[in-house]
Formats: sequence, structure tokens, C-alpha cells
Amino acid sequence: MNARSPRPNHLIDYLPAIYQEDEFIGKFILGFEKILLGIDDKVSWPESKDKVKFQGLEETITTISALFDPIGDESRQPTPKDFLNWLAGWVALSLRDDWEEEAQRRFISRIVSLYQYRGTKQGMIEMLKTYTGMGVEVYELVKPLQIGVTSTVGVDTAIGGGPPHYFRVKMFVNDFDPQVNAFDPQVRERKKQTARAIIEQEKPSHTYYELLVETPTMRIEVHSTVGVNTLLGTPRN
Repeated sequence: MNARSPRPNHLIDYLPAIYQEDEFIGKFILGFEKILLGIDDKVSWPESKDKVKFQGLEETITTISALFDPIGDESRQPTPKDFLNWLAGWVALSLRDDWEEEAQRRFISRIVSLYQYRGTKQGMIEMLKTYTGMGVEVYELVKPLQIGVTSTVGVDTAIGGGPPHYFRVKMFVNDFDPQVNAFDPQVRERKKQTARAIIEQEKPSHTYYELLVETPTMRIEVHSTVGVNTLLGTPRN
């Protein structure tokens, strides 16, 4: 607290002594201290329509690292929603407008590590998992029926062998819409279209595929891995 004023006055202490005694300069500099340092001078600041608390420039710079974290943690807030497209541009990623915010954040957080797998089966699986937040299975039907090896009809077997350069993608999604308390076919179709766009981008150009989309409930030894290929306690329509 500066002895010449009942209000905090920090910047004036850096001026020559002759200016520190000037009452007008002291009051004039207080405005800069509020903007730059965020000092509370007991003068209210007009709140924005989003009710965002005013921060001084110094505090904003101190917390700027939060703009580069799409997920956040217990000690730090994630990147604000308005900054997601900006942050995605830093990692050469274009966010689709029809992606949910959670999916956008997952993609930004994982995209750099996934670039090294582009054009591979593993890369496609990881990209689809990142989008859905659930499990994805890819089958390459290139081998004939072999008992105990490829012997599950409709899953990993094509009698006489599968066609060349063909694969099948099974994707598990949650298309439940809490607003209508029912599974929404439009949500499923939208996610299916997005999945196709991801597959077309990630697959080798000479291959073709079939996409299967499921919203599974618990079935022992069929759909039984929670968080991967099973939804529990979700209402059905």
C-alpha cells in the first residue's frame, strides 16, 4: 500500500521520485494497474454477458497454458470452447461442426500421436475410437474358413476366402438422446456419416469396406466389456 494514497499503487514506484509525489499521476496510473496487473482498486468492473471475472493482463499471461490443454485436469480448467478451433489449427486438424464438444477435445488431445499411424489399420481403429469414445473392431476377411482361427460366421469368416483389399468395420456408438429419452436414428446416421469420412481419410486408397454400427446392451461373451462395446442402464425406446 502506497503511503501517498489509500489505494494500491505499484507502477508509480518505478517512476522518478519527483513524479511519485504527483497526485494526478498517481490516480492516472491506477487505470493501467487495473488493466495490466489486475489490482483491486475497489472500483467495480462492468461484467460481460458471460459473467467472466475480470483478469489483469499479468494474471491472463500466467494462466495462458490452459489455452493449450483441451482436456484439463483437477488442478486446471481445459481450453475454453471458443478456443478449440484455434487450438486445432496448431496441430493441423480441422474440426467438424457436427462433432460434439467432447469428441473435439479428444481429437485435439490425441491427433499428434495418431499422425504416425495414418494409412494403417491401427491408425483407423484409434481414430474411430477417439471419435466414438467406445470400441471399434476391424476385420480383414482374407482367409478361408479355419476352425479355431477364422471360424465365426458373419464376423471373421467368408466361405472360400474374402475378396481382396476388403475389410469390415464394426463401430459401437451411443446414439441415446437424453432430451427425448430415446435412441435417435438421426444421431446414429450422423455418427455413421462422420465415421465414413474418417475411414475414407485413413484407409489405403485401393481398399474398400463395409461399416456396421451397433448400440449394444449387455450380452455375455458377445457385448460384455463396459466402456468398449457395452452400454449399461441406458433407457431403450
